[in-house]
Amino acid sequence: GVQKKYEYKMRLVYAHFPINATITNGGGTVELRNFLGEKRVRIVNMLPGVKVEKSAGTKDELTITGTDIDLTSRSAALIRQSCLVKDKDIRKFLDGVYVSSHGTLED
Repeated sequence: GVQKKYEYKMRLVYAHFPINATITNGGGTVELRNFLGEKRVRIVNMLPGVKVEKSAGTKDELTITGTDIDLTSRSAALIRQSCLVKDKDIRKFLDGVYVSSHGTLED
């Protein structure tokens, strides 16, 4: 059976325009708004068995949990890839959603 759950913590990083993350679909979908001031809404669906929620204690942090390490890490990667800076110097424009820590959840 399943022994442990895996957890990825992701931080919303921005210099000027605050990225707005909305959790919909009961933790199955993330909507990212106002990335670099863009009007486009980025919708990222989690893979099956993976839940996402906003961290209670920390501002601008998402927590991704699941029992399958592959699906959990791929969901985190999908969120990260949705907010890549195009056509700008990525050394200067460090905005995005980055994995700050990952590991197993202790029950």
